[in-house]
Amino acid sequence: MMTSDLPAPVHVIGGGLAGSEAAWQIARLGVPVVLHEMRPTRGTDAHQTDGLAELVCSNSLRSDDAENNAVGLLHEEMRRCGSLIIRAADANRVPAGSALAVDRDGFSQAVEAEINSEPLITVERSEVAGLPPAEWDNVILATGPLTSPDLAAAIAALTDESSLAFFDAIAPIVHKESIDFSKAWFQSRYDKAGPGGDGADYINCPLDQTQYETFIAELLAADKIEFHEWEANTPYFEGCMPVEIMASRGPETLRFGPMKPVGLTDPNTGTRAHAVIQLRQDNALGTLYNIVGFQTKMRHGEQVRVLRMVPGLENAEFARLGGLHRNTFINSPRLLDSRLRLKTDPRLRFAGQITGVEGYVESAAIGLLAGRLAATERLGSEMEFPPETTALGALIGHITTGADAKSFQPMNVNFGLFPVIEPEPAEEGKKRRKLKGADRKRAMSRRALTDLDQWLAKDRLAAE
Repeated sequence: MMTSDLPAPVHVIGGGLAGSEAAWQIARLGVPVVLHEMRPTRGTDAHQTDGLAELVCSNSLRSDDAENNAVGLLHEEMRRCGSLIIRAADANRVPAGSALAVDRDGFSQAVEAEINSEPLITVERSEVAGLPPAEWDNVILATGPLTSPDLAAAIAALTDESSLAFFDAIAPIVHKESIDFSKAWFQSRYDKAGPGGDGADYINCPLDQTQYETFIAELLAADKIEFHEWEANTPYFEGCMPVEIMASRGPETLRFGPMKPVGLTDPNTGTRAHAVIQLRQDNALGTLYNIVGFQTKMRHGEQVRVLRMVPGLENAEFARLGGLHRNTFINSPRLLDSRLRLKTDPRLRFAGQITGVEGYVESAAIGLLAGRLAATERLGSEMEFPPETTALGALIGHITTGADAKSFQPMNVNFGLFPVIEPEPAEEGKKRRKLKGADRKRAMSRRALTDLDQWLAKDRLAAE
């Protein structure tokens, strides 16, 4: 196709996971795309670099188990759809048991290299302040939870609705060499090995009952970041709760959450500790580890003081301390049509975390779908949606039509979003057996991948 024969470009605003994935999918269809990223011209409260698809909160894309976990199923569906984000993650994974964790710098660099090498993608490093100009007739807003204030205000004015928002917290990262391995040890929970791992993928720091109780008391007493008056009523998202908020719900809460000791045996005592703090590898070299589940709003000095109370972390050196930032999302069920377009201005399509999905993978998945929707629209056709029995179909269905607009909150992908699976055929003379637990999840996963493959076989966007 000659350059003059190319259709007008689609504009994608935001170079995070969703925006990068959307741009890639658009280009795969032969449609030019301009990817707008405001960093480094304008930074955010959470990003550390100007790289595309930078991972901010954690380096984990969560479970990669496609048989028993909905997010693992979503990984596999995206692989089959030719996802750039999942391909880059697979190429830069680090040991993390059954989770898909990545070297965050290598991952971002891999995504950016692919984007920059694609001739149909142009990257513009400047802020889109306010609504896109009228001549941009096909736009994807994938600005994520850290949308620039000017653009967020313009969206709020256009929708005549106050922005919904929640606070998101970041976990600290520790230099491995500063951890005391006379007290800490390597072990995955139940010795479960994942791809690239050996069953000893996490560093574990044990606490006895007295140490645990003292730690909780200091955690609760530590000086925290104060909110501005206008932020006072902004809710937290349950899936990324600051550790102090969890601890405030009861003294045992953390022992049944990120500090649960089950499946771990302290080699120094031969017994299970009262509580355990785990650290997960954060880069390919294995020199950095992040503290699992310890998103925090403690002030930096307090983080150092309190975390150094943990056995094994007495001399910990931190590559990054935790933080808190305000995330923004729109009320998608009320504001968007079934094809992710703004009802009051259909040239604007939304993707990623700003739509009210929660998690890196879910954000990229909506970017994948938004990119395909925008490209096929530009080419004068209409994309058929993946079946609602798939993770992709269930996710987009939830944010556009399935959720209650009155109580809409961010949502991770989960099997509760999928249609109920019918019981297995009964043997002669017996009742039909209703699937439960793990059997139900595996059956739903098998159904999803079968239906996805049939959808891809009909669709000219079949995975490369």
